[in-house]
Amino acid sequence: MSLIKKKNDKIRIIPLGGVGEIAKNMYIVEVDEEMFMLDAGLMFPEDEMLGVDVVIPDIQYVIENKEKLKGIFLSHGHEDSIGAVSYILEKVDAPVYGSRLTIALVKDQMKIRKVNKKIRYYTVNKDSVMRFKNVNVTFFNTSHSIPDSLGICIHTSYGAVVYTGEFKFDQSLQGAYAPDIAKMTEIGQNGVFALISDSTEAEKHGYNVPENVIQSHIVDEFAKANGRIIVSCYASNFIRIQQVLNAASKLNRKVSFLGRSLESSFNVARKLGYFDIPENLLVPVHDVSKYPKNEMIIIATGMQGEPIEALGQMAQQRHPILNILEGDNVYISTTTSANMEVIIGQTMNELVKAGANIMPNNKKIHASSHGYMEELKLMLNLMKPEYFIPVQGEFKMQIAHAKLAAETGVDPEKIFLLEKGDVVNFDGKAMVANEKVTAGNVLIDGIGVGDVGNIVLRDRHLLAEDGIFIAVVTLDPKNRKIVGGPEIQSRGFVYVRESEELLTESSEKVREIVEEGLLQKKIEWSEMKQNMRDKLGKYLYEQTKRRPMIIPIISEI
Repeated sequence: MSLIKKKNDKIRIIPLGGVGEIAKNMYIVEVDEEMFMLDAGLMFPEDEMLGVDVVIPDIQYVIENKEKLKGIFLSHGHEDSIGAVSYILEKVDAPVYGSRLTIALVKDQMKIRKVNKKIRYYTVNKDSVMRFKNVNVTFFNTSHSIPDSLGICIHTSYGAVVYTGEFKFDQSLQGAYAPDIAKMTEIGQNGVFALISDSTEAEKHGYNVPENVIQSHIVDEFAKANGRIIVSCYASNFIRIQQVLNAASKLNRKVSFLGRSLESSFNVARKLGYFDIPENLLVPVHDVSKYPKNEMIIIATGMQGEPIEALGQMAQQRHPILNILEGDNVYISTTTSANMEVIIGQTMNELVKAGANIMPNNKKIHASSHGYMEELKLMLNLMKPEYFIPVQGEFKMQIAHAKLAAETGVDPEKIFLLEKGDVVNFDGKAMVANEKVTAGNVLIDGIGVGDVGNIVLRDRHLLAEDGIFIAVVTLDPKNRKIVGGPEIQSRGFVYVRESEELLTESSEKVREIVEEGLLQKKIEWSEMKQNMRDKLGKYLYEQTKRRPMIIPIISEI
């Protein structure tokens, strides 16, 4: 059966997230007048994004063309692929397509965020064919650290546009984790026009460690441990959670979960039968103290599924539910990114100080949930794409993946290294990157979506680094005189009791500036405030080499 609907005129591919970063996946594919969104993920904030909860892609371009949007197609149930769905559906109307588990996790997310909107959900699998006016869309099973992961194929008259999602190849994986290599081979034989593929581990040589090796390593390490075992892992790393459950069952230990995001996603998956759990294995976290220490395993994550955050609180005895005890054994099962290494080092220090043992986590026995070089080359060889777009990775990873594509025979002229908002256009003859659309980050802080921008972040940095300096003056504009103040208040800038001279001098400078302003023919409040900022700023920097945020407050009677 041919999956090609009709002769297509043009194809556009636009990454709105997921390039130059490891997260926030969102790729737009347009075929003629129909638009398809592949994944809608979020990213947890970087250190400099003070106070920000999560970051999602800017979908201004999608909103401007919302009548074209035919659906949001999701590759798997991790936050970096589904985390922005609830925010996007508040702005646009579109059906959501995903596997059984992915759709269940999206519905759970909508419930948590209280998004009351009628959404059409379509549960798809490797045999589904979704029919649209210009194209058909099909799916294939991939391996990842969460079951029911899918690759997505948009069938055009020039060949399939294939999005792999995040994937690896592991021959030891079975059931809902197994890759469908036969279907991938078939897709490649029928012709792949463009491959959009995961680059996260493109710089790592060889193959991943098989998950059955990880399983036996976990059992061996846990068997040696006396006392409680605390496992730190991502809430959505279902494969690792299942391995810990298997080890607990084998070693006659009970398991307790610590972390709201972990419990939520686990319960959704468990109801659908994605976890194999022996009876009486799980105990509530509040009952942990009722069991002997050598019979307990606690799987812990933080508020956002960030595992290290929870461990740090537990080590410092600040966790509201459970803290580290002398003799606890901590097993950290996370991939350490460059910006996390310092935090992990500090957390390990705190754990040891609290009396915990860090269980050996042999770096040679570590499985990533993303394919290494040889696995990426296997995908390229199976698909044999005409055009190649490496995504889901920092730029250096995209470049490493581009080199692998060239090694497997893709014409280097047909490999596109894209940044957010870049558009590759195909007009039936050639594909060129010759356009850019609005793209970037939307910052979410509390219930505010997009109301925290660069200026707010800059102010937060300023407050965090050098504090705040407030000058308050009360005026009688009619008689042109100061009737109250100047009063100086400072927070996070200098220790007031030891800086009386500095504050007195600052107060005098404010008085001079205000009196000078009162002599003018017309009192310019904004000019007076700006003078206070400029002159005080210069003086304070000369005296302290610090630049606090200066807030002049002028009130009148």
